[in-house]
Amino acid sequence: MAVQREPAASPRVTPAVEFRNVSYTAGDTPVLRGVTLAVQPGETLVLLGRSGSGKTTALKLINALLMPASGEVRVAGQSTTAWDPVRLRRRTGYVIQETGLFPHWTVAANVGTVPRLEGWPPDRIAARTRELLTLLHLPPDEYAGRFPHQLSGGQRQRVGVARALAADPDLLLFDEPFGALDPVTRTEVQREFRTLVASLGKAAVFVTHDVREALLLATRIGLLRNGALELVETPGNFRASSHPEARAFLECLQ
Repeated sequence: MAVQREPAASPRVTPAVEFRNVSYTAGDTPVLRGVTLAVQPGETLVLLGRSGSGKTTALKLINALLMPASGEVRVAGQSTTAWDPVRLRRRTGYVIQETGLFPHWTVAANVGTVPRLEGWPPDRIAARTRELLTLLHLPPDEYAGRFPHQLSGGQRQRVGVARALAADPDLLLFDEPFGALDPVTRTEVQREFRTLVASLGKAAVFVTHDVREALLLATRIGLLRNGALELVETPGNFRASSHPEARAFLECLQ
């Protein structure tokens, strides 16, 4: 008689980012309270919340710009307290609202920042820069030699994204990167971002207070309120949620 075998268990995938009952306090003020959350490889988690809800603090805990008061933040299975913070930040692409481009460096020099720090040879840096500028609709022959002040806001944001991607990090962090753009440019860049991240298969954590942006870009939405994680849902389930804070955001769509 044949022996029945149990199917082999699927191997557990290590989350790209994991918060384990994380709290953070600024002085005597609690900023995050008991946040537990996992971000899987290839997922775009959007942290949505009002001003002061703890969104940016959560992002800074991921790349060890801040350390938790209690609990643990893990990146690629390792606590941020165990990471060399320089190594952690170089393997994490980080994009902020004003891009943080070096004003006296060309576009090409800005994009190649982390690869240079990592010791890549110049020809490899040049090839990677051309590849990314092309991918982000900035023809390198036209834009590589320009300086940030010679670019529009949308173009500067694209350069910021290219710089974040230059060393091919597994994890991308975005802190309201499109907030300063005019509505038309913002919509264009959001759509480009969604297509780009999906094609690259990177894990991304994206901070915003704009529910439209969250619904457009997210694989899942994490709703923060007063430092607590109130809800984690897919965009479809978020739209259908009866949670009062979710409904408050959804009323902005009407």
